[in-house]
Amino acid sequence: MYTFSNRLRTAAFILMIVGALGLGYGFFTAPSTVEEAKAMVADSHGGHGSGHGEEADHATPAHGDEHAEETHAQKDSHGEEAGAHGETDADKHGEHLLSQLKNKPWAALYVAAFFFMMISLGVLAFYAIQRASQAGWSPVLFRVMEGITAYLLPGAAIVFVILLLSGFHLNHLFVWMDPEVVAHDKLIQGKSSYLNVPFFLIRAVIYIAGWVAYRQFSRKFSIAQDTAADDSYFKKNFRISAGFLVFFLVSESMMSWDWIMSVDPHWFSTLFGWYVFASMFVSGITAIAMITIYLKAKGYLEHVNDSHIHDLAKFMFAISIFWTYLWFSQFMLIWYADIPEEVTYFVTRFEDYKLPFFGMLVMNFVFPLLILMNSDYKRVNWFVVMAGIVILLGHYVDVFNMIMPATVGDQWFIGIAEIGGILFFLGLFIFIVFTALTKAPLLAKRNPFIEESKHFHY
Repeated sequence: MYTFSNRLRTAAFILMIVGALGLGYGFFTAPSTVEEAKAMVADSHGGHGSGHGEEADHATPAHGDEHAEETHAQKDSHGEEAGAHGETDADKHGEHLLSQLKNKPWAALYVAAFFFMMISLGVLAFYAIQRASQAGWSPVLFRVMEGITAYLLPGAAIVFVILLLSGFHLNHLFVWMDPEVVAHDKLIQGKSSYLNVPFFLIRAVIYIAGWVAYRQFSRKFSIAQDTAADDSYFKKNFRISAGFLVFFLVSESMMSWDWIMSVDPHWFSTLFGWYVFASMFVSGITAIAMITIYLKAKGYLEHVNDSHIHDLAKFMFAISIFWTYLWFSQFMLIWYADIPEEVTYFVTRFEDYKLPFFGMLVMNFVFPLLILMNSDYKRVNWFVVMAGIVILLGHYVDVFNMIMPATVGDQWFIGIAEIGGILFFLGLFIFIVFTALTKAPLLAKRNPFIEESKHFHY
C-alpha cells in the first residue's frame, strides 16, 4: 500500500498556495477601465506583451493620423464629423484592448485547468484501451492509471465552473456567448442552434457524467476483482471499457469543438478532434510514465521493470509522431488552400505567437524524436523523465496556442497569472492523484493477466 509522504503533501500544498496567489494577482491587477488598460500597455516593459502592447498602443495614433489627413482635406464641410469619427475609432480600440487584458487571467486559468483535466482524460482513454484489448503487459500499471484518473472529476468540475461563468457573462472567453456580437454576426447566427449557452452546458454535463461514470464503475470493478472468487468483475470491466471507448470517441471530439474550437467560432477544422485527442493521449501516457518511475524509485511497484518503462516510452514516441502528423495535415491543407476563413487561424499565430507556435513544434516533435528514437534510451529512467517534462510543457504550450489568440489577441505573455495557474493545478493534481494511490494496493492481484504482466519482458 502506498503511503503519501508528508514532504510530497507539503510540496503540493505550497504549489497550490503560490499558484492561487499568482492567479489572484492576475485577477486583481486586471484593468477595469479603458484608461487603465492603455496605461498598463504603455507601462509594460521587457516582456513579449510589451512589444505587442506598444504596437497596439501606436495603432490608435496611426489610425488617428489617417483621419486627421481626411479631416484636413475636408476641413470646411466635415471637420466636426470626421473628428468625432476618429474619437469613436479610438474608443473602439480602447474597449477592445480592455477586453483582451480582462480576459488574460481568465484565459490563463482556463488553459491550466483544461490542460491538467486533459491529462487525466487521456489516461482514462489509455486505461480503457488496455482493458478492452485485454493487454497482458500493462496490469501492473493499472492502479497508477486509476490514481491519475481520480483527478478527472474535480478537474472537469473546475472546467465546467469556468464554462458556467462564461455562460453568465462573468468572463468573455467565448465571443459567441455575447448577444451584441451575435446580433451583428451572420455566421455565428447560422451556428446558434448548436452554439447557444443552454445546449452548450447540457453537452458539457453529458460529457463529464459519461467520463466520470466509467471511471467510477471501472475502479469499483477493479478493486472488487482483487478479492473475487472468479473473473466476473474482470469481464464487467471489459464490457464497460469497450462501450466507453465508443462514447469517448464521440464525446472527446465534440468536447474539442465546444471547449476549444468555439473560442474562435468563425474557424473550424475537421481534424481538430483528433488533434486534441493526440495531445491529451501523449500527455496522459507521459504522466503515467513519470509517476510510475517516481513510485518505482521510492520502493513501490516492485513488479514494474525496464520493459514496462520501455513500452510507455514507445507510446510517448509514437503518439508524438502521430500528433505531428495530425498537426502537419491540418496545417498543410489549410495553408495550401489559402481560404481566408481558414488560413486566418495560422496567420494570427505566425504574426503574434511565433515563439510559442514554433517552440511547441520543437518540444512536441523534434525533442521526443531525437531523445526517444533510440531503443536503449527508452529504458533509462532519467532520459524518459527529461523527455516527459519537455513533452508536458510542450503540450501546455499547445493548449496555450489554441486558446490565447482568440481570447487575448496579441496581448499575451507568460506572466504571473499563467505561472500561477500551472502551479496551482499541478499542486492540486499531485495531491488528488497521490491521495488516490493510498486508497488501494498498487497491484491488481486477481487480474487474469497479472502474472503475464509481472514477467513481461521486451
